[in-house]
Amino acid sequence: DTGVGDDTISRLALQQNSPNPFSPSTTIAYSVPRSARVELKVYGVGGRLVRTLVDQEKAPGRYSATWDGRNEAGGEAAAGIYFYRLLADGEELARKMILLR
Repeated sequence: DTGVGDDTISRLALQQNSPNPFSPSTTIAYSVPRSARVELKVYGVGGRLVRTLVDQEKAPGRYSATWDGRNEAGGEAAAGIYFYRLLADGEELARKMILLR
């Protein structure tokens, strides 16, 4: 997870992952407008948590995280549709991505 730049961020933002569809990994960019506890998690279509990518305090800024297509136990997640959710400062944003094998 890396911070990028220091320009002013006006609102919480979650970008579409790139590449999408992807195999074996993808990058998810997001922006945080003020210091907050940030969670970025990947879920299966049934709503089950697959992987936590970020769960920590973040300063205002632009960040990115990479998902390697693996679950919390380190096993390969199945090909298919996944959702990723960004939660920070009481706000929540989500997007869809496709994992190919």
